[in-house]
Amino acid sequence: MSSEIRTLAQNARAWPFEEARKLLARIEKKPEVLDKGYILFETGYGPSGLPHIGTFGEVSRTTMVRHAFNVLTDGKIPSKLLCFSDDMDGMRKVPDNVPNPELLRANLGKPLTRVPDPFGKFDSFGHHNNAMLRSFLDRFGFEYEFASASDYYAEGKLDDMLLHMLARYDEVMAIMLPTLRSERQETYAPFLPVHPKTGVVMQVPIEGRDVAKGLIRWTDPETKETFETPVTGGGCKAQWKPDWALRWAALGVDYEMSGKDHIDNVKTSSKICRVLGGLPPDGFNYELFLDDKGQKISKSKGNGLTIEEWLTYASPESLSLFMYAQPKTAKRLYFDVIPRQVDDYFDHLAAYPAQEPAKQLENPVYHIHSGNPPAVKLPITFGLLLNLAGVVASEDKSVLWGFIGRYAPGATPESLPVLDDMVGHAIAYFRDYEKPHRKFRLPTELEAAALSELAAWLESGPADQSAEALQTEVFEIGKRHAFPSLRDWFKACYEVLFGEAQGPRMGSFIALFGVANSAKLIRRGLAGELLQPATAA
Repeated sequence: MSSEIRTLAQNARAWPFEEARKLLARIEKKPEVLDKGYILFETGYGPSGLPHIGTFGEVSRTTMVRHAFNVLTDGKIPSKLLCFSDDMDGMRKVPDNVPNPELLRANLGKPLTRVPDPFGKFDSFGHHNNAMLRSFLDRFGFEYEFASASDYYAEGKLDDMLLHMLARYDEVMAIMLPTLRSERQETYAPFLPVHPKTGVVMQVPIEGRDVAKGLIRWTDPETKETFETPVTGGGCKAQWKPDWALRWAALGVDYEMSGKDHIDNVKTSSKICRVLGGLPPDGFNYELFLDDKGQKISKSKGNGLTIEEWLTYASPESLSLFMYAQPKTAKRLYFDVIPRQVDDYFDHLAAYPAQEPAKQLENPVYHIHSGNPPAVKLPITFGLLLNLAGVVASEDKSVLWGFIGRYAPGATPESLPVLDDMVGHAIAYFRDYEKPHRKFRLPTELEAAALSELAAWLESGPADQSAEALQTEVFEIGKRHAFPSLRDWFKACYEVLFGEAQGPRMGSFIALFGVANSAKLIRRGLAGELLQPATAA
């Protein structure tokens, strides 16, 4: 890593560098944070449902900050990323998107690692969801350490801080009680004992405590039986806000980001962390992802896009770009955002080699690829491939490659495997999302006159015209007709020929599809043949 890059990074405006500079200030202010030998980044995962894109986003963004920190420190300060699963949490409700709901319903209240796996593949539902988390993190090549709350509690890794929290019980309660509704205040306790007979994580009042012995006393509200339970060794779990603070203090977490809906919770947990003698981590609150209806995505509801769905239609890098861009702005996470992310990613990638170093540090691909983006420049956009897939009406990649090979001589699946993947993604996206939503229409009289002129010009001209020459003539034809604006002319082309309100650069599409084929397509649109279901695909 050059000294120039480190110097430029000190003033880089890209948000991962801004966040990394917070950590440098943290070290300068509190050098003792390095007593453990490294800077600790943490992400949290609640395995009550299957992992979703929001979970990926938190790990992806944290990884970007970690890399920026490594650049600023020239790798001289070690760091770790801990992906912590709160799998000792009691299962409170049955997710909507899993099989065998009756199996889960019979185990409500138990730690997720003691609830049977409804998929029948792992030791528990918690283990299943943890495996899903690790699988997709590994697929994206993240460098991380996985941590299970069940293991950490059972193995005693949090015991010292649990005993400390028991000793500071009244101070923790003084922080928590004002944040609760009056009826919840009557039963709240920062410790949740695990029932020794039923295995349920109990939410009951604490009737007594023995700090010297590390015990709490509580009563089963149904059987009226009283128990004394150690707060150590997995006998208890902390309520989630104290648990968050407990983890920060016990492990020395230096950086953790969270959703905007946790702003108040971060403040509360930070206060508890300080009571426990810890220093709350730095981080920021990112905005939430929304589904197609503008509602927050939820792993239990299963709304919004899944990781598997995104990867069916686009590359992992395009998903990383979605996570990089404007993390503090709420964004819709649905099918229609995918094409733009794919094309924007490759635009950024193509621009990177020619950029000055300072600009490269602002380029998203620098952060997506941890400072080493690949050299890839594609001759065709994803948007153009989608329109080609629509008019060709074939799910055979070789058919589309026939057009691509003529448009970009020398391009083959072997020479451009990234493009070959994109072709497959485009076919799948068109088939599953665009095709069912296309709405073709007949042209108006004005539009028909312009389209007829374009078809005639294509039929009479040479077949090997460049995309630029074709685009120029499309513009000129639009100008010769009385459209309110050229935007209306292109919108007419898209709606009549592709059944969509938006479309490709027409010159590029005609060059790709072929002059003669494009003329035939226009004639079919003029004749109303594209309105027929059998040919609309």
